[in-house]
Amino acid sequence: MPDKVHFDLTDPQLKLDPYPMFKVLRENDPMHFSPLGFWVATRYEDVRAVLMDRTNFGQGDFLQNIRLFYGPDFDVLSHSAYRWLSEIFLYQDPPRHTRVRGLVVQALTARRVIEMRPRVQAIADRLLDAVAHEGRMEVIHQFGYRFPTLVMCDMLGLSHEEASDDLLAALNQAISDSFVVFEMRAFSDEELGLANRQMDFLQDFFGKVFAARRIQPRDDLATALCNARDENGPLTNHEMATVAIGLFGAGFETTAHMIGNGLLSFAKFPEQWAKLVANPDLAASATEEILRYESSLVGTNRTAFCDTEMGGKTIRAGERILTLVAAGNRDPAVFEEPDHFDIERQGAKHLSFGGGIHFCVGAELARLEGEIALSSLVQRFPGLRIDTKTAQWREEGFMFRGLSRLDASW
Repeated sequence: MPDKVHFDLTDPQLKLDPYPMFKVLRENDPMHFSPLGFWVATRYEDVRAVLMDRTNFGQGDFLQNIRLFYGPDFDVLSHSAYRWLSEIFLYQDPPRHTRVRGLVVQALTARRVIEMRPRVQAIADRLLDAVAHEGRMEVIHQFGYRFPTLVMCDMLGLSHEEASDDLLAALNQAISDSFVVFEMRAFSDEELGLANRQMDFLQDFFGKVFAARRIQPRDDLATALCNARDENGPLTNHEMATVAIGLFGAGFETTAHMIGNGLLSFAKFPEQWAKLVANPDLAASATEEILRYESSLVGTNRTAFCDTEMGGKTIRAGERILTLVAAGNRDPAVFEEPDHFDIERQGAKHLSFGGGIHFCVGAELARLEGEIALSSLVQRFPGLRIDTKTAQWREEGFMFRGLSRLDASW
């Protein structure tokens, strides 16, 4: 065992390939205490146990959690990006979490997702039609980002006037710039200032969308969110804008990067692409394997509510745990040949959608988008070639893993 495992969230090597470090942690210090003041869990068993345990772990005191990095006098809620993070149900515990999530589930039903299939397919077809004659595309910006963004715009009922190409690009950039606050670290004034400005832009945009839907309802998710209510009444415009940013951002950060990460994985394992070409019906299981093998979500955070034994260590009440789902997804104790990409893999499920009461509310939509994206690409471009030499991993943040460039040709 190494004398001391050094795990640094800002290490550039983690962007290129975090898995060797995850393996070192998992084998030598699976419940690692970081000098930054939080625990890091890497074994599947421990990660899943924390995510599923609503009694001993949750989000805890948001203000206190953020002040761990800035000091006791830091005014957390004066920053728009942190204020938004404090209000999304992902970062709340019951009963507030229960109310907001329940109202979102009322609007984002399984039936609504199922009924979206032909429209999601049409969006994929339109994007691929636009590049088919060129014989090449830069996957991330021409398809990866645009596909889930247009799907969410369609679900929210945004017209072409409300969501022009320039505006979509601005929304995507705003998500990227503001979602850095998911990181467990202190930010410079410049970084946090940019995150705040971009969050203000997002709140203003989505606030206007919901205000318009209250006046002119439509058959869309935005109107469904307006109509959702419980014994305490409906969501406010501010609450709906907060939810919409989360849904919009989740699609951008997870689905977009799932497509890029998946195609790069296929390039590394060309025999798996050949399998998919021979049987496009494997697109659904291929999506699950991409989520396991190269998860867009690297980790998620929890707080211990009380002193709890975990992985042979005592987690004290109030201490934070970074559960590295991407590390758990490569645990050889659970997955046979975990570093091999196998689109017909059977057995244990990946952890990329989280677990327990915080299981991803948009999981079925992400699965649908992944399946349609892969089946469309493989049937249109069976000879698709990925340029692995020009592929670039994005530099922003650690918690979301994806590419900033991926060139493809056919």
